[in-house]
Amino acid sequence: MMIEKMMDSDWKDVARIYTQAIDHGGASVLLECPEFSSWSAKQHPDLRFVMRDEDEIVGWCTLSPFSDRYAYRGVAEVSIYVDSNHQGKGIGKALLSYAIEAGEKAGFWTLYSKTFASNLASIKLQEACGFRLVGIHEKLGHDRFGVFQDIAILERRSHALFY
Repeated sequence: MMIEKMMDSDWKDVARIYTQAIDHGGASVLLECPEFSSWSAKQHPDLRFVMRDEDEIVGWCTLSPFSDRYAYRGVAEVSIYVDSNHQGKGIGKALLSYAIEAGEKAGFWTLYSKTFASNLASIKLQEACGFRLVGIHEKLGHDRFGVFQDIAILERRSHALFY
C-alpha cells in the first residue's frame, strides 16, 4: 500500500468511500456526497491524500483551511475516511500520520477535527496520533437519520513548530 497526493481523477473512489460513511450515519452530518467542484474548493489543493492498495483506493485524508483570515493561516481541519472493507488495518493511522507530517511541512501549527462523539474508533485514532479532546458541542448537528449528535472537537499542535 502507498500514500499519494489525490488527483482529481481519484474523485470517483473518494466519493464512494465518503458515501459509505454518509450512508452509515456515524461519521458525517451530510445527507449525500457533495459534487467534486464544491468539495474540492474547500480543501487545501496540495494536502489531499489517498491510500492505494494496488489500483484500489482504500482511504483518503484531507486538510482544509480553518479560515481565510491571516491569523489562522496555520490551522486546518482534518478529514479522514477509510473504506469500510479495509477498516482496522492501520490505514487511517498511516494516512493521518502522513497528513500531520505534510501539514507541518506546509506550515500548519494546529490541526483539528469535528468528530461525532459516538465515533470512538475515530477519536482513539486521533488520540493515538497526538490529538487531544478540547471539548464537546452537545447536540450541535444531526446525522442523516435526524438524530442529534454531540460533536467532539480534537486538536493537535505541531511538535515541529512549537517544541
